[in-house]
Amino acid sequence: MQCTPFSFDGTLFCNYIVYTMPNYKRTFEQGGMFFFTLVTHRRRHLFSTAMARKCLRQSIVEEQTNHPFDLTAVVILPDHLHCIWELSDNDSDFSKKWGRIKSRFSKLWMDMGGKEAQISQARSKHRERGIWQKRFWEHRIRDEEDLMRHVNYIHFNPVKHGLVRCPHAWAYSSFERWVKQGYYKHNWLCDCDVQRSVIPELLYTGDMFGE
Repeated sequence: MQCTPFSFDGTLFCNYIVYTMPNYKRTFEQGGMFFFTLVTHRRRHLFSTAMARKCLRQSIVEEQTNHPFDLTAVVILPDHLHCIWELSDNDSDFSKKWGRIKSRFSKLWMDMGGKEAQISQARSKHRERGIWQKRFWEHRIRDEEDLMRHVNYIHFNPVKHGLVRCPHAWAYSSFERWVKQGYYKHNWLCDCDVQRSVIPELLYTGDMFGE
């Protein structure tokens, strides 16, 4: 695979496949596309800091370099993140990938002076850290409609949580990349105009997205 980089917040990520909409159909039959939600331990606002975001990006990029996958869409919020991956053909081992990313992040975070939350003795015995929630949410993308449902949820998420009024105002997502590819207008569900478009209720519902 040849790495085609894209960036947000000034940092490059590896995007191994340049998409056009008709090509999405292939991904549901081979390596597959997956939506993920990962949450910090006790909902700490770890990713409010530039240092934590830097550690996360570095951890993801290193994993992509060593075990390639496509980061199709992503948003980083203070206490959680959502993203969509496309895995290579015959690759479905996302759990080990996330395990390495989380471990790498924890080491970088602690080495740079970051703090961890207090954890129970049971978790301590298993050498867990007070940084991430133990589990994560995953959902296999079924078709193009399901893909766009999850992509829209990702890019609207900062608005849902009251962090900004418009998707384009949040720096830590892949929204601008999708605008450049022509999938969104820059003012998609924007509140900068006099009247915002009607927002689908689904974008405010987190049950089916691991929140």
